[in-house]
Order: sequence, then C-alpha cells, then structure tokens
Amino acid sequence: MISLPEEARKDPEARRAALNGADVAFLCLPDDAAREAAGMTVSEGTVLIDTSTAHRVDPGWVYGFPELKGLRERIRGSRRIANPGCHATGFIALAAPLVAAGALKKDARLSCFSLTGYSGGGKKMIAEYEAPGASPLLRAPRQYGLSQAHKHLPEMAALTGLENPPVFCPIVAPYYAGMEVTIPLTGQDTDATPAELAGIYRAYYTDGLVRFAERADEGGFLSAGALAGRDDLEISVFGREGRILLVSRFDNLGKGASGAAIQNMNLVLGLPEGTGLKGADGWIS
Repeated sequence: MISLPEEARKDPEARRAALNGADVAFLCLPDDAAREAAGMTVSEGTVLIDTSTAHRVDPGWVYGFPELKGLRERIRGSRRIANPGCHATGFIALAAPLVAAGALKKDARLSCFSLTGYSGGGKKMIAEYEAPGASPLLRAPRQYGLSQAHKHLPEMAALTGLENPPVFCPIVAPYYAGMEVTIPLTGQDTDATPAELAGIYRAYYTDGLVRFAERADEGGFLSAGALAGRDDLEISVFGREGRILLVSRFDNLGKGASGAAIQNMNLVLGLPEGTGLKGADGWIS
C-alpha cells in the first residue's frame, strides 16, 4: 500500500508519484479533484477506480457494473473504471434488463423512489445524524433532490438505454445503512405480467453479485435495511398486472459503493469476483 504523510498530501508532485506508482488507485474525491487526479495518472500500469460522478458517462471510462451484459470483460481489460452511484445501481439493475428484453420501451417515462441510510451522505451527514442533540427533523425520513437535477440521473438513463431519466425521489432516513430502490409500473409502461418480468430477471442475472429473490418480503413489509452489511443486491417483483413494483435492495456502502469498487478491483487483478465481499451466507470467496 502506498501512503503519503500528512504534510505531503497536498503536494502535487507527491500525489502524482503515488498515483503513477500504484497498481490500483481508488479516487474517493469530489468530481473536480477526481478529474485532476486522473489527469496526473499517465502510467499504463495504474488502474483508476473513480467513485465520484466525474467519469460515469465518459466514453473513455468503463462503467463498473459487471452484471450488465458486456461490461464484465470490458472491466477486466480496463485501466479506467467509473464506480456506479448508489441510487443509480438500484435503478439500473431494475431497468436495464427490461429495456434490453423489450419489456420497457426506450422512450418510457418512469418514476423512481429510493430509500437510503444516512451513511450514504458521507462523514458530514453521519456526524449530523449521530451528534448529541441532533435536530428533531432528522428523526423522520427526508426527501431531497427536489430540483430534479440529481447527479445520478445521467448514468441512470445512459446505462439503461432509456431516452429519459426517471422522475427521481431519493429519501434519506434515520438508519445507518441499507438501500431500497423502487420503480412502479402501470399498464402504460409495460404489457408484461409480474411473472414475465421475474423471468427476465432470472435469465439475465446468472452470475456476479445480483440475483432475483423469490418471495422476498417480510410478511407484507419490505425493509430497506435487509441487506445492510452485505455486498450483494437482490431484485424482487411485487403487485399484479397493470400495477407492478420493481424493487432492488442492497447496502448503500456495499454494492452501492465500496463493495462494488472491490468487485471491480478483483476483476482487474484476475481474482475471484467476490474476494473479500459478503453475501447472504457470509464471505463470498
């Protein structure tokens, strides 16, 4: 592991040397800083895995979602990988297979709401929620992204093949980790039945960390924290013909963030894909 002392962390030359001396570097930076770091990295031996929004729809980078058809092999051979956004991961996992199968038209105008634990907001939000005497407003779920210009929207359209990003309602709730992304469908959106949609998912997700979950609810309820502490993602279909709910559940810090980054690193290094990652039955490999 390459580590810079505190006094050298803002030194451009020290950062340049560290980046170009690494086999794999994770860019956990704001967008502009991630672009700057990428520009510093000229070594053909260094793999960059960028967790920011900066390169997710950049054609020079590979989107790091191995379960999407065609991406696993591209990731293995890439030196520039854009790690997916957490909300985007849940939406893309649900929508992309249906667009590919023709069950959703490319011009569909969808809506999506997504529940996330407060850890998804980073150190500042975690401190805010866990501070003594925190605001009573934090005790209830809070909707955000009210401008409908959320930073995940471009990748949500581009990686699904949809012409229009969804009307998106992200909600942060007073629990630490776990994510639940829902796309409601009516008869105007698809002619497929819930059983047919489930069949599409079963056929599409045959390897990797995404799977279709049979009878996934908890007695008529669906907890957003069910997969907290894990690095996999499960998909479910609920409702009835003409009134369907597509749901993905995962950990916003797992498959929604660092777990996905490790999965991408494993692929690039030729390791088993689940090395160091946790699933339903403990360590995957």
